Amino acid sequence: MQPNQLPTLRIGTRGSPLALAQAHLTSRLLRAAHPGLPEPEIMVIKTTGDNVLDRALSEVGGKGLFTKEIEEALIDGRIDLAVHSMKDMPTVLPPGLEIVALLEREDPRDAFLSPVAGSIAALPAGALVGSASLRRQAQILAARPDLRVETLRGNVNTRLDKLARGEVQATLLALAGLKRLGLEHHATAILSLEEMLPAVAQGAIGIETRGDDAVTRPLVEALNHPETALAVDAERALLAALDGSCRTPIAALATLDGTGGLALESRIFSYDGKRILTTSRQGAVHDGIAMGADAGAELLSRAGPGFFS
Repeated sequence: MQPNQLPTLRIGTRGSPLALAQAHLTSRLLRAAHPGLPEPEIMVIKTTGDNVLDRALSEVGGKGLFTKEIEEALIDGRIDLAVHSMKDMPTVLPPGLEIVALLEREDPRDAFLSPVAGSIAALPAGALVGSASLRRQAQILAARPDLRVETLRGNVNTRLDKLARGEVQATLLALAGLKRLGLEHHATAILSLEEMLPAVAQGAIGIETRGDDAVTRPLVEALNHPETALAVDAERALLAALDGSCRTPIAALATLDGTGGLALESRIFSYDGKRILTTSRQGAVHDGIAMGADAGAELLSRAGPGFFS
């Protein structure tokens, strides 16, 4: 396609500051990869997850709450591509839609934020920690069963405001989101992977298009970061085997060693953090999906019925 024939792409996104930052990043990368591409139009679409802020995501419906309405706009042709935080994405996509590019992953670790302590270990007994993530809640309680956890919803700035007002004594946020917003200075500490294993695909941005869109798809495919895609595919294969959602405390991280190998660390938790099952896999990078599926099957078998109930 000649530069003067390049279309004005319509990018669908949520309206939070972080979602908009990710959409604008995608827009810049598209224009850098395709000189002459008109500046894409960014279209804000409100999702169910944005509308329901008074309940935990696990009570509302789990994964898909931040993607359903955007994907409907994609299917209907109102937008040409959708930009998602991959940790929000269900493992099964609507028919006809595909994740065709993953941007290079940002730091997947979690950040600890607190005005009263420098770490989870240093929090006073009985301190209230706010988090919307069952995964984070379970790992906090596993480390410190004396702490209290409470659901804390809202975008990054909303949570920072609640922390500043003293509604909670600490919270945890994805370091990737803080960095993309230029807010990493708010982090009191960066948690090690031993302290807090991240969510599946945390720090990764996925770009979704219609599979049969012969114009948009090749433009987007040029942005794919192969190493990120390999790692995220392994993690999502684990999630699919566990039938994971926002209702389930699951943590996993795949890392590439640069020499053709991939390591996958995964954990599942009871909601109270009292029971933890861990497994790991190492193998060839292109076997990542099989490794993830196998690790998920093992954890499911070991957990047995009722583990997540």
